[in-house]
Amino acid sequence: MKLAEALIRRADYQKRADQLKHRLANVAKIQEDETPSENPIELEEELIEVLKELKGLMIRINRTNHETALNERLTLGASLIERDMIAKERKIYNELAEQASLKQDRYSRTEIKYVTPFNVKDLQKRMDDLAKKYRELDTKIQELNWGTDWLE
Repeated sequence: MKLAEALIRRADYQKRADQLKHRLANVAKIQEDETPSENPIELEEELIEVLKELKGLMIRINRTNHETALNERLTLGASLIERDMIAKERKIYNELAEQASLKQDRYSRTEIKYVTPFNVKDLQKRMDDLAKKYRELDTKIQELNWGTDWLE
């Protein structure tokens, strides 16, 4: 199985676990002398099985990520961290640019005027550069995911 297929399967197991959690919550309390709409014991058993499968899948995915090289400098796992940090940095600059761009309405000249020490154009350029860097790295990661067999 390719790593990308395992990642899709992991997402499916995560959704399934969430659905089972909600279904269990729906039958957690019922009125006295009522019958639950679903058997809570069967739901719990199914949840335990899904979580067991998810755990095994995640261990193998993580091992594959750790042992697969993206390039001479980064493993696949390290490149995922790199991509997440680029996204975090871009989000910070985006929020900073939003704050620096806010217009201030003053009703009189006696009100305090706020100015920004940041050049919004430079912030936007930085965000654009980070977005490009993110896209390029993400493309390499996705390509490797579809070309890598996961480790047994």
